Amino acid sequence: MRHLLSATAMLLASASLAGAEGVLQLYNWGNYTSPELLEKFEKETGIKVTVTDYDSNDVALAKVEAGGSGFDLVVPSASYVPIWVEKGLVQELDLSKLSNHKNIAPEWTDVAWDPGRKFSIPWQWGTTGIAVNTKIYGGDINTSAVFLEVPPELVGKINVVPEMIDIVSLATMYVGGEPCSEDPEVMKKTRDVLLAAKPNWISMDYGATERLSNGDWAASVNWNGSTMRVRLNTNGDVQYGYPKEGYPIFMDSVMLLQDAQNVEEAYKFMDFIMVPENAAMISAFARYANGIAGSEEFMPEDMKTASEVVVPEEHKAAGKFLPTCRGKGLEYMTAVWTELQKKGPSTNRPGVLHPRTPAG
Repeated sequence: MRHLLSATAMLLASASLAGAEGVLQLYNWGNYTSPELLEKFEKETGIKVTVTDYDSNDVALAKVEAGGSGFDLVVPSASYVPIWVEKGLVQELDLSKLSNHKNIAPEWTDVAWDPGRKFSIPWQWGTTGIAVNTKIYGGDINTSAVFLEVPPELVGKINVVPEMIDIVSLATMYVGGEPCSEDPEVMKKTRDVLLAAKPNWISMDYGATERLSNGDWAASVNWNGSTMRVRLNTNGDVQYGYPKEGYPIFMDSVMLLQDAQNVEEAYKFMDFIMVPENAAMISAFARYANGIAGSEEFMPEDMKTASEVVVPEEHKAAGKFLPTCRGKGLEYMTAVWTELQKKGPSTNRPGVLHPRTPAG
């Protein structure tokens, strides 16, 4: 009887292990992952990917740092990558398991936030700017004055996405400072311009793609891929502006969590998305550029010349990657953001699509 029980236990244990194989837990921005990509990956590898959404870098970091998340891969933005590394939440990558690592475009290989790409690989990159319905407002859209000194046509009709580092950095650059400034006078100006502007906003919400497409809002601080989607939905009425005072450039990158349970599956997925054709599938869904060389030929034709994706020459100089805020810079930024959140109501609510991604 003991032998029978032992054999049964071994069989059950074996079945349990088999059930755990061929799965992957991806923790990513909401609706930022192409269903067609996942379907292709599963068909080619037999690995089933489960995607859990988040809507901010801070939410993702807090969730994983709390422990026991059960996730294998996460997709933080550039300025957050060093934080994940310093906190010991991610593994250094074994590049011998990533045969397609060589496909990372040279300009995205030796990056400031991850030199040599030892901890991360590219997902998507883009910019933060201003989306405006030009039928309602015909003025200059290439300035942060659109949301910081709101023109009469847009009062009560403009949204501001609730992403701290983007919004505070846009305001800091508008008043002549640099992101993560440690100058108290600069940050006082930043606070003052934001607090003065907020009563003229309709909301601080994540639903930009849908709300701008439906005409609920006339403008929004927004991400480029979302704005391209809106432009297509509105027959060109909504256009994307690059603030001349300075605007953020971001890249979201995939990282392997330190406590990942499905490590080999994670490596297969990371290698898979560095195939040019597959990287283009992600871009076709979310409408952002990627960092994989050779993916251009597989990109949708309307993205190859889109002004939201291909930054016009005259606006390139104003764009900058945001640094990882530390010390007084982080303290000041957080204080400004906290005060801004307290001033008046916000319609930000859970369950709204992140604007980096298409609605519907």
